[in-house]
Amino acid sequence: MNYLVEFWNELAGLTVEMAPYLLLGFLFAGILYAWFPASKMSKYLGSNNSASVVNAALLGIPLPLCSCGVIPTGISFYKNGASKGSAVSFLISTPQTGVDSIMVTWSLLGLPMAIIRPIIAFFTGIFGGILTNKLEKKEAVSKPAVQTNPKTDQKIGILGMLRYAFVEFMGDIVKWLSIGLLLAALIAVIIPEDFFLRYLSNDYLSMIIILAVSIPLYVCATGSVPIAAVLMLKGLSPGAAIVFLMAGPATNAATISVIGNAMGRKTLFRYLISIIGGALFFGIIVNEFLPREWFTGAVQHIHGEEHGHEILPHWLQVSSAVLLSFFILNSLFLKYIKPLFSKKKIDYKTLNINNMSTNIKVEGMTCNHCKMNVENGIKSLSGVTGVNADVQTGKVVMEGENINLEEVKKTVNSLGYKYVE
Repeated sequence: MNYLVEFWNELAGLTVEMAPYLLLGFLFAGILYAWFPASKMSKYLGSNNSASVVNAALLGIPLPLCSCGVIPTGISFYKNGASKGSAVSFLISTPQTGVDSIMVTWSLLGLPMAIIRPIIAFFTGIFGGILTNKLEKKEAVSKPAVQTNPKTDQKIGILGMLRYAFVEFMGDIVKWLSIGLLLAALIAVIIPEDFFLRYLSNDYLSMIIILAVSIPLYVCATGSVPIAAVLMLKGLSPGAAIVFLMAGPATNAATISVIGNAMGRKTLFRYLISIIGGALFFGIIVNEFLPREWFTGAVQHIHGEEHGHEILPHWLQVSSAVLLSFFILNSLFLKYIKPLFSKKKIDYKTLNINNMSTNIKVEGMTCNHCKMNVENGIKSLSGVTGVNADVQTGKVVMEGENINLEEVKKTVNSLGYKYVE
């Protein structure tokens, strides 16, 4: 019973600390979505030079895209004419940060870490992009013309912006945000306070171990922050925390598989080298050349009796936590509970000649960005006049005449998803 109470207290404390900043981050995400739609971005990424690589990193850093969303988006940019280097730069820099994760980093890990994270993402993205462009042989690559969703070019009102921020985008990351919070609270309860000081006092060894764990693990940039904060409270060095914050969001087994399939093994190798090398390099820089108290001092305020000197008033933190909890529960309900009440059985191989529609099933769609990329990719094909994809069921309804299912399959698979026969 004592463990349950302690777990609840840790979970509540983490939520209260990060809620105001996370809500502000979600609001910024909605503003970015409304003012800077993805359809406007690919024109800056097409050249096979350093400028396009820098543009890709700059575009990617503030975008609130987790790994599941950034992979199809980055591959779509590449298929739509972006150079491999700029695509790799975007794929590296984007999942490491985002306006939401930067705000949460500030709240839990302090301002120095909140500043350093986007700087690291920027330089590792540029390094990976330039490395790819330098080593990539100039060759004519046949790329399907993936058109952007016309809806993203339309003006989005205040309600549309808020709906995206607190319903759609929240729904995209709610699973991993919840797991990150729960795991952080669990680690705080079960791992001794001096665990890393006692068993992993060697900073370089701890970085290697954290890296080995982080590469196959999936955790979004925002969800990784509370975990890193608790690990630092247990004695993990700031440099090892940097390794986790970089490699955790930017790599996982699914990401590695998709990039290798869509962009080739050589590009995947450069992608991994950039992230692994960058994580270790900047981890060493942080440990050896920056004052450790910048990070260890800042992280102490989320634990124990240090709550008395908060920047924000306690009533604002608590009310923000209540509001955040409501949005999280609402997103979990919409994503996992509500679909259970829909009992309709779907024949995914049905061809309705009268309505000129075709139903197929696509696996691998996990968020609204996945939905958008599948719809845009199929819509670009000859004969297709309309597409609607359902993330929950995997059902994709296509409207049009003489739809070539082989071309549909090829397009879906090239975007990193799986066309189900």
